[in-house]
Amino acid sequence: MDDQTLNTRRDFIKKMGVASLASMSASIPATSFLSACSTAPVTPATADTVILLWMAGGMAHTETFDPKAYAPYEKGIESKKVLSTFPKAPTVVDGLDFSEGLEAIGNVMDRGAIIRSYRSADLGHILHTRHQYHWHTCYEPPQSVQAPHIGAWIAKELGPLNPVIPPFIAMGQRFTVGEAEELKAFHSAGFLGSEYGPFLIPDPSSGLDSVRPPKGMSLKRFEARHKLYKDLVDKSGVMERGSDYQKESLMRSMEQSYRLLNSPEAQIFDLTQESKEVYDTYNTGRFGLGCLLAKRLAMNGGRFISVSTEYEPFLGWDTHENGHLRLIKMKELINRPIAQLIRDLDETGHLDRTLIILASEFSRDAIMEGRPGEKVKDQVKQPDKIEDEKFYGMHRHFTDGSSVLIWGGGIKKGLVYGKTADERPCSSIEKTVVIDQIHQSIYHALGIHPETHYTIEGRPFYTTPDGQGKPILDLFA
Repeated sequence: MDDQTLNTRRDFIKKMGVASLASMSASIPATSFLSACSTAPVTPATADTVILLWMAGGMAHTETFDPKAYAPYEKGIESKKVLSTFPKAPTVVDGLDFSEGLEAIGNVMDRGAIIRSYRSADLGHILHTRHQYHWHTCYEPPQSVQAPHIGAWIAKELGPLNPVIPPFIAMGQRFTVGEAEELKAFHSAGFLGSEYGPFLIPDPSSGLDSVRPPKGMSLKRFEARHKLYKDLVDKSGVMERGSDYQKESLMRSMEQSYRLLNSPEAQIFDLTQESKEVYDTYNTGRFGLGCLLAKRLAMNGGRFISVSTEYEPFLGWDTHENGHLRLIKMKELINRPIAQLIRDLDETGHLDRTLIILASEFSRDAIMEGRPGEKVKDQVKQPDKIEDEKFYGMHRHFTDGSSVLIWGGGIKKGLVYGKTADERPCSSIEKTVVIDQIHQSIYHALGIHPETHYTIEGRPFYTTPDGQGKPILDLFA
C-alpha cells in the first residue's frame, strides 16, 4: 500500500466523522472494562436527550444573566466602577432580571432555571482550553488516560435513541483555529472507544455534507472504500498501538457512520427542508443554525448534542478588548435562536424529555483576574481610568462566579438557584456549585447511576472524580 493510498483512506475515515484517530491510538492501554456500579436503585430518568449550548471563551455573568449596577460609558470613568455595561431587563419570571439584549431568552425562563453561583476550579494559570477540558470531562488536565467527554459517557451508558443517529454530535467548533490540539483533547471518547466519540459538524449550515461522501467521490466509489476500512484498521499500521477494544470500537463507529449515510435520517441534517421563516428566525450565523439542527436532532432521536459559539482566541466571548461592543454582537448571535429552540421544543412536547444547558468555562471582570486571594498572571492591561471605549467592558478572566441556565428534562420552572455578590468581587455567596455537581445533575436527569465507573490501568475511573459528585436535587421538580 503506497503513501498516497494510505493518506486517501485516512482522509476517508476523517470524512466519516471519526474524531481524533491519533489520540485514540497513541498510548492507550489495553483496557479492562469491569463495570462496578452500585446495585442501589436509580431514580427514574426525567430526560432522554441533552443539548449543551456552549458559550466558548468566557461569558461574563454580570453582562448577561446576572447583571449588577449599570455604569454607562463616559470618558475617564474608573474601571473599578464598571460592573455591568448594560442596563437590566426584566424577564418573564418575577424578580429575575437579565442584561439588556437577552430579552428573548428572558421570556422563556418560565420554562427553566438559572444557577447563579457556579464556581470554576483553580487550575493554576488560567487557560481557556484547560478550563474547557475540565468543564466537558469533569477532570483536571493532564490525566494518565484520556478522559471522556460527558457526551461520550452518555453515549456509552445509554446508547442512541435512534439507532441511525450518532448518540454524540458536536457542532460549531472548528479545529483549524488557535489551540486546535487542546480543543481536540476533550472532544473525545477517550478510553471508552471512538464509537462513543463526537460526530463533528463544524458548520451546521453544511450539516448534510457531513453525512455525504467526500466532494468529488461517487457513491459507488465511496462504498468500495467502505469495504476496505477493515483492512485499513487491521493492516495499515494506523492502529498498531491501539488495543483490540479500540480497533473494534473504530470499526463500529465506521459502521454507524455508514448506516447514517444510507438512511432516510440523513435528511435531518438538511436545514433547507425548513421553511424560510423558520430558517431566518434561527439564522444569526453558525451558532443559530446549530440550534436549528439541534432542534431537528432532538425531535428525531438525538441523544447528546452540543452547539458551540466556537472558541477562537481573542474572538467571540474571549473579550480581551472592546468588551461592550463585542457583547452586543454575541447577544444578537444567541438571543433569538436559543429562545426559539426552547419554544419549538416546548410546543411540540419534546422539552419535557430534553435537558438543555447553557454554560461557559468561566466569567469575566473589569479589574480582577481569577478570584479573590488567588495569585494568577494578569493577562490583560486594564487602565485605572478608561479613556478609550475599547477598555469599556469585562476583559479579565474571573472564576469565582458564573451563570448556568437549564431548561426541560424535569427541571423546576422559574427557579433561581444560588447568588453572587452585588458588589465587586461578584463572587458566589450562596449555594456555590462546582462542575461535578453539574455533571451529576445531568446524569441524574438521564437515570445514570452516580457510581458509574470502569477499571482503567488498574484503578476505577468514575464519571466524576472519585465518584464523589452529587446532583443538585433542588433543581428538579
